[in-house]
Amino acid sequence: GRACLSHAEARARDGRSGEEEEEEEEGCYRLYPGHIPTTPLQKALLAAGAAVMALYDPYRHDLVAVLGETTSCLALPNLRDKMKHHPEGYRILQERPRIRLSTLNMARLKELPDGTLGREYVRFLEDNKVSPDTRMPTKFVDDEELAYVIQRYREIHDLMHTLLGMPTNMLGEVVVKWFEAIQTGLPMCVLGAVFGPVRLSARKLQVLATELLPWAIRSGRNASCILNVYYEQRWEQPVESLREEIGIFPPP
Repeated sequence: GRACLSHAEARARDGRSGEEEEEEEEGCYRLYPGHIPTTPLQKALLAAGAAVMALYDPYRHDLVAVLGETTSCLALPNLRDKMKHHPEGYRILQERPRIRLSTLNMARLKELPDGTLGREYVRFLEDNKVSPDTRMPTKFVDDEELAYVIQRYREIHDLMHTLLGMPTNMLGEVVVKWFEAIQTGLPMCVLGAVFGPVRLSARKLQVLATELLPWAIRSGRNASCILNVYYEQRWEQPVESLREEIGIFPPP
């Protein structure tokens, strides 16, 4: 005969918890804190629902986040590869910096000279009454490294506003989304760029079409990958200098 172990004893010997074993039996694993495993069908349903509601209310950041995660299966690997083949981008992937209030020395950034990235970033946060902590954590990306890539994209979004000189109103968001859509190829950015203008007034549409949109498209095509900049080590660099280094044309 064979000695048989109880189910609990087998779990203990393998060093697995009941929850981990249950996930394994279902064929799904939590790859990082907060990860919610989903099937392709579930992702499609989440994306459809989030897209409809995000178009109705573009300021629902949670829905925009879900849409970004469930539709980015092609764009994220491409962005990750761009980072891996760039010295600064590769360091970011290895060190995994985060842009949050807990990691920022706000007092020091406020003391930097006017025109530096750190000072203008804090000014943007204060003027628009936004916080880096409002960025949603990644949940639906089924790859730990790609989950960080989209998290990084979210956390530098306000820095894109700062570099592009755009406020957080609908016109400013549309302009930034056009720039990001060309830079990242993320479907969420494309949808925001295409459908965002329907909420603009006729006067703002004219400004967008004649001045801001051509500039955003030119800058997006000309700029190097925005994820390959270690912004936390550039706080003292003048914004104009960083724009020139990345390839962003001066705002009109």
